[in-house]
Amino acid sequence: MNRNVPPLPHTVTLSYRQVSANQLSFRVAMAGSGDRLVLCLHGFPENAISWRYQIEPLAQAGYRVWAPDLRGYGETTRPLGLAPYSIESLLHDVSGLLTAAGSSQTILVGHDWGGIIAWHYAMRYPERLNALVILNAPHPACFERELRHWRQLRRSWYMAMFQIPRLPEAVLSMGEGYMVGKIFERMAIHRERMPDNVVRHYRQQACVPGALTAMLNYYRAALRGGGALRQRALGYPTIEIPTLVVWGLQDHALGPHNLDELPCFVRNLTTVTIADAGHFVHEDRPEQVTTQLVTWLQRILRD
Repeated sequence: MNRNVPPLPHTVTLSYRQVSANQLSFRVAMAGSGDRLVLCLHGFPENAISWRYQIEPLAQAGYRVWAPDLRGYGETTRPLGLAPYSIESLLHDVSGLLTAAGSSQTILVGHDWGGIIAWHYAMRYPERLNALVILNAPHPACFERELRHWRQLRRSWYMAMFQIPRLPEAVLSMGEGYMVGKIFERMAIHRERMPDNVVRHYRQQACVPGALTAMLNYYRAALRGGGALRQRALGYPTIEIPTLVVWGLQDHALGPHNLDELPCFVRNLTTVTIADAGHFVHEDRPEQVTTQLVTWLQRILRD
């Protein structure tokens, strides 16, 4: 695995540790101390450094922050096969990390695939969380509804393409991950916040043997592996814990209609939309996102 993580584009230096959880070894970026844990779950095709703008401010606000490379990504164990990437396995990873952290208060934060995991975790294991934060990741019930409309279906074509064996890996890895780089070039609204050295790191990560298959298996296990159907069969109980949803409105992959009717599924909901941010909202507008996050946490945990 490539351990040459690029320097972060500001003064923060992240501290990393390997953490054993759910029979895997997770590489976790850590900062802060205390008994209030913020567990940050990244999306596709990133890793823990996607939280580079949030980790230190959260630590300075009094939280202990863990940002793992999810299974199959970066320096975390990369199981072989499709089954290890089922949504159930991903939820067990979160439980294992929370047990390893051992905090009395937990705030789960997720973006993209990390957000999908976080939505499901809040529904299946609500007793383990004190608050939930979602960044540009649709609630599964809302996403199912939106996929019945062309407005979202046309944005989600890549999910069907990802089901094809081997072809997506070949396309994304050609030219030393050129197409992975194009994802950020196309979807990052404020490109200066996604510097070339970070994009280069994501490209290098994707080209490690077996990495892209692991990353794409999240999509394959959800659709081809039946994970989404199993979760739908379990139902979507109302989320009772305080929940903050931050949404960049210029998201090319997920339309804003995914926010429609969200209060039907979340009892205590705060929604913040950011007009000049895209899918990578916490990197496009880091100061605004971080301020919203810290202010909201201070309010709801005080209440």
